[in-house]
Amino acid sequence: MYIRSNSSSEVRSIEINTAQNVTIEYELAPLHQRLLAFLLDQAIIGTALVILYFLGLWICGRYSDVMIYYTYFILILVGLFYTLISEIFMNGQSVGKLALGIRIVKLTGKQATLSDYIMRWLFRLVDIYMCFGSLCAILISSTDKSQRIGDIVANTVVIKLRPSRALTLRDLLNIHSIDNYEPRYPEVKYLSEEDMLLVKNVLERNRKFRNDAHLKAQEELVAKLMEVLHIPKLQQEKPEFLRTLLNDYIVLTR
Repeated sequence: MYIRSNSSSEVRSIEINTAQNVTIEYELAPLHQRLLAFLLDQAIIGTALVILYFLGLWICGRYSDVMIYYTYFILILVGLFYTLISEIFMNGQSVGKLALGIRIVKLTGKQATLSDYIMRWLFRLVDIYMCFGSLCAILISSTDKSQRIGDIVANTVVIKLRPSRALTLRDLLNIHSIDNYEPRYPEVKYLSEEDMLLVKNVLERNRKFRNDAHLKAQEELVAKLMEVLHIPKLQQEKPEFLRTLLNDYIVLTR
């Protein structure tokens, strides 16, 4: 398993090569998204505490001993354990993380374990609460993998589940500048933009990550396209065939 981090002024990403030799690229969640998720979770905690407090008043009465114990109980259960419990049972997400589309994952490519979530939760005291979040903000902004202390100790990162920039038709049109080009597969014009974006994505993944999983995806895509376009025999290498389809599509649909 290897890890490669890519950083830029806009997007930070991390590439994880799993034990099955499949390379997966994730965008790392930036500081502002993690902060918004944290604030949303705090709002949820505060709302839950107020609701549970007034529910306790209605059931137990204002000055009873039961009300005192009840108050301490809900403060500890909700205030302290909300994040830990939600991340354990929601597969690395709290409600705030779910709303912002981010998740905790292991650097090994595996799902985080119970001990990982506990370790991250324990170190919240150090890098979030004891220094009012300043240490956490500095580490997320400055480290290659955007990790706070809890992430470093637990060997985890927080990733974005929705990429910040999706491939568009403009990307297709920027592949080549084609003049006096004769399309080889005119039927390709009946395919959709989404189909051609898939073709471009498969080509790019195979160019960046040469492994069995991506090669198999390329073979399956070529077989499907040959069936749809009624091509009986392939006259080119598979990558060249896919590039030809892209060029044909651009010329025929401009």
